[in-house]
This record gives sequence, structure tokens and C-alpha cells, in this order.
Amino acid sequence: MQHKFFAFLSRMRYIGRWGLMRNTFEENVQEHSHMVAVLAHALAVIQRDILHQPADPDRCAAAALFHDASEILTGDLPTPVKYYNPEIKQAYKAIEAMSCEKLLALLPPELQASYRPLLFESDPDAARIVKAADKLSAYIKCVEELKAGNCEFEAAEKQTFSALKQMQLPCLDYFMDHFLDSFRLTLDELN
Repeated sequence: MQHKFFAFLSRMRYIGRWGLMRNTFEENVQEHSHMVAVLAHALAVIQRDILHQPADPDRCAAAALFHDASEILTGDLPTPVKYYNPEIKQAYKAIEAMSCEKLLALLPPELQASYRPLLFESDPDAARIVKAADKLSAYIKCVEELKAGNCEFEAAEKQTFSALKQMQLPCLDYFMDHFLDSFRLTLDELN
């Protein structure tokens, strides 16, 4: 019997992000998930190696790779719609959960227990780091769009930066203080 889980995951690249915004360059869920995994890993390493607090970088990176997997079946609902009111937010969370259950059912039963914690993040510490990395990825997208002259992202950049500051996560604050400004540089300036 052929199982379809990984074939579905490969379709993340067909799901566009920022659907209500004019984009200078398109971003898909697969690209976004990769960046979130890189950032979640970095935040966890900072937390473990610089701040000397417990963190599992590998767990955070793996969880980040799957954090938007439900969107394979739901599509990417723009944030202003997703969080418009508590009823829509709750309904969308239920739809995401059903999507994850459907994805799990596409795996052999012997593998489902290993993937369940990735699709339904069960570690609150990892979930907090992945959430921060997800927001950080969105902020970096805004910075890149503004750098390209796309003022469509001005309000999103301000709102996302404020949300990052409100998270009060020391590893995130460290990343923002030591790495974030470099995303504003040109290639020549990075060399």
C-alpha cells in the first residue's frame, strides 16, 4: 500500500502566502516553513548556548517544518481574516486540527505517533519558540519587501515588530539585537 503523507507535504510549495498583499516576490508555505525552521533552531540554540536555559534546537526545527502543514488542505488564510474575531479564530483552529488528523491518517499507523507531536505541537516550550520564529519570519518578509520599495508592507512591518517585542522571549530579543539589522543590508554590504 502506498501512503500519501509525504506527497501531500511536497505540495506546500503550491500554497502562496500573503494573499491579500501585493508582493514584490512571492513566498510559498514550503519556503516559509524552511525559514521558520532555521529561525526556530537559531532561537533554541541561543536559548541553550547563550542564555543557558533548556531548549531542544532539533525539536524546535522539526516542529517548525510542520507548523503550517495543515495549510496543505486549508490554504493560507490571511492573518486579518484568521484573527478577525474569536469565533473565526476558534473555527479556523478546529479546521486546522481536522486537517492535521487527515494528514496523520495518510501515514502508516506505526508512524502516526511520531508525527502527531509535530503536527500538534505538544511541547509548550518548543511551541513558544516556533511561534516566535514564525512571527520573526513574517517580520523579515516585511523588511525585505520594504527594502525592495514595496510600501504595501509598512503597516504589517510595524504591527509585526510590535508583536515580536510583546512576546518577551529572551532568545528572540537576543536575535533581534544581534542579527535582525543585517536583513536590511544589500548583498555588497553583507560581504
